[in-house]
Amino acid sequence: MLFFAKIKKKSVNKRNLSFLLAFLAALIYGVSFTIAKDVMPLYIKPYGFIVLRVAGATLLFWLISLTIPNEKIERNDFIRIFMAALFGVAINMLAFFKGLSLTTPINGSVIMTISPILVLIFSFIILNEKITTKKILGIFLGMVGAITLIVYGQQAEYNAPNIKWGNFLVFINATSYSFYLIIAKPLLKKYHPFHFVKWMYLIGLLLVLPFGLTQIQDVSWQLIPVSALYKIAFVVVFTTFITYLFNLLALKNLKPTTLSVFIYLQPLIATAYAMFVGSDNLNAVKVIGTALIFSGVYMVSYRKK
Repeated sequence: MLFFAKIKKKSVNKRNLSFLLAFLAALIYGVSFTIAKDVMPLYIKPYGFIVLRVAGATLLFWLISLTIPNEKIERNDFIRIFMAALFGVAINMLAFFKGLSLTTPINGSVIMTISPILVLIFSFIILNEKITTKKILGIFLGMVGAITLIVYGQQAEYNAPNIKWGNFLVFINATSYSFYLIIAKPLLKKYHPFHFVKWMYLIGLLLVLPFGLTQIQDVSWQLIPVSALYKIAFVVVFTTFITYLFNLLALKNLKPTTLSVFIYLQPLIATAYAMFVGSDNLNAVKVIGTALIFSGVYMVSYRKK
């Protein structure tokens, strides 16, 4: 009995750590939008920024993979890794940056909240994951809370030259990322996350390079202030490398549907960050939205003992 109790405690600790990693990834994403907007497109254009992000993360993932024993990737699995790179890196990043440049951040954020629903559908179709009433209700509550914060928590107007096309590209981004979570799950059971992600990002770099190589060459690095260089480094190291690493480690112990629901925390964190820097204030709508988000996350992540 003591042996089984230790195994159970270890499993619970891993699950709790996965929740923490997923929350930290959402925290970084939540503050990154403001940081990235200070750099793009003033100093570097969107596709060029993507190439810089993917190249930097690729280097970091290959370096960190040297700290663990090497694993041989089976030839057939490279097809799945290519698909993960296509949907999790290339389409995901390119569609989001382009879509965001055409629509409003509010529209884009609302559309992104459909990601957990898509993951739930893909998990049911591909992974045969059971869909419970509590999960459906939790995802719905989280979505309502996120939309409440996004719609009523921001009042600024933004330039949106082609809202319909931009909204469609953001929807493609949400669909692509959802499908990536489903593709990555079986590979993480088979290989160490570091070895999986180093190959995924290397392939992803080759896929995005044709889109942003010219924009990278056009960057006037000598004219970029030091403060902007720090922000670029933050996006490369934290928003790209750390968040993908945390989400991969979390995905080893969590279902894709559970991990995807943490996307609802991003508008909450963005609102909190705006309040911290003095560009927003607290009101009843934000309190209600926050309560709905945390209720939804709890219902999706709760598991009976």
